[in-house]
Amino acid sequence: MTQELWRLSATDMAARVARRDVSSTELVRSCLLRLDEVNPRINAIVDVLADSALEAAAAADAAIARREPVGPLHGVPVTVKVNVDMAGLATTNGVVAFKDLVAREDSPVVANLRKAGAIVIGRSNAPAFSYRWFTDNDLYGRTLNPWDAGLTPGGSSGGAAAAVATGIGAIAHGNDLGGSIRYPAYACGVAGLRPTAGRVPAYNPTQTRDRTLAVQLASVQGPLARTVGDLRIALAAMAAPDARDAWWMPVAPDAPFGDDTRFPARVAICASLPGTPADDAVSDAVRQAARWLEDAGCVVEEAVPPRVGDASALWLKLVTNEARSGLADVIMTHGDDAIRTAFGSQRRLAPVLDLVGYMDALAERTALLRAWQAFFQRYPLLLMPVSCRRPFAIDEDQRGDDAVRRIVDAQSPLLATALLGLPGLSVPTGLCDGVPMGVQIVAGRFQEALCLKAGEAIEARAGVHTPVDPVSRDAGRAA
Repeated sequence: MTQELWRLSATDMAARVARRDVSSTELVRSCLLRLDEVNPRINAIVDVLADSALEAAAAADAAIARREPVGPLHGVPVTVKVNVDMAGLATTNGVVAFKDLVAREDSPVVANLRKAGAIVIGRSNAPAFSYRWFTDNDLYGRTLNPWDAGLTPGGSSGGAAAAVATGIGAIAHGNDLGGSIRYPAYACGVAGLRPTAGRVPAYNPTQTRDRTLAVQLASVQGPLARTVGDLRIALAAMAAPDARDAWWMPVAPDAPFGDDTRFPARVAICASLPGTPADDAVSDAVRQAARWLEDAGCVVEEAVPPRVGDASALWLKLVTNEARSGLADVIMTHGDDAIRTAFGSQRRLAPVLDLVGYMDALAERTALLRAWQAFFQRYPLLLMPVSCRRPFAIDEDQRGDDAVRRIVDAQSPLLATALLGLPGLSVPTGLCDGVPMGVQIVAGRFQEALCLKAGEAIEARAGVHTPVDPVSRDAGRAA
């Protein structure tokens, strides 16, 4: 029985622990056994925390025995990405030079997961500086996509997605500056939620200075899981207040921001973006999901959101120019060959902005967000691709500037929505030629509840295809 407990959803795990049907120790042992079985084949978890996890599980079981009040994730095994602070552990961010950067305290998202009762069993892999849609670095090696080792598991939360897809923990923590939750979820066939900017508190006590403005406006912390329902309880846990984040908003997880929050809702469907045609499999998945939403009672209409290409291009300009202020030097000094190559291409693709140009770009962001908010007044939900292409081949961003240009164009549905700080849900729609396929659901600010309801309607028809056993391929550079 213990060996199969790792298959349970987080919601089911928490309910069973609360009813005393199963102990937290049994759950943690089961997930650790699963980790031992599959992680050597995919290299998703790069720091196994077995001893501390079992200690925490014993404490969780003792709290249940004393009939103390428990949190929504009490006893549930989870994983946390290597780019957020966990007390006593190094915040490496996939960089060799940071292997001794040991945190003295937890970041807000880790503290909130612990307060909710979650038990961290391991740390998930990321590319160097968490700055690629591929997960590989010189410190830990490559994470493999469990469905196809020749495809990226996504990035930067590729380790998180691969872990949860294979049953290593019921919930994985990730973060998303330009698709780093939603794209790995898409590539690995799991669900991933990018919350609204300000919903989940974020801060790394190890950082020596605060991040630049556009990055602060676009970057969020959020969950990945095998079911949409598990994203809901994970969001509730992660979104607890923390005074260290100046952008955090006191919005309850199930309390939408605005008036039109009903589901079924009016849905805009955009199966392919102007100027960036989507792969047939991508468009087909969006149209199939639209039919499922229609069956659920939604009114579905073809509509293109405002200036997606402009918003995506603005992400590239703002984030890259901010990186030029300091991060670029750190990447070139301490980064591995892969991140230097990929970032070098990105930097050459982004025009240099002077101060006036930077201020104008931030002003343009406000105008774009205003236009999108007006769009959501008519269409509370937007159904669109996660990426305009199926998951990329490994290291496609190492093939020169033209290849990176094509990648950036394909990721415009991710970049545009990240720049505007909007919530986005990546939800699987099934398999295409043995590889996961999925769609993205976007809504107005703080409308995560509406995204999740639509995601559950799609999931009910598509089914859940994880956990999955990794394909039997050579692990290459995997540690």
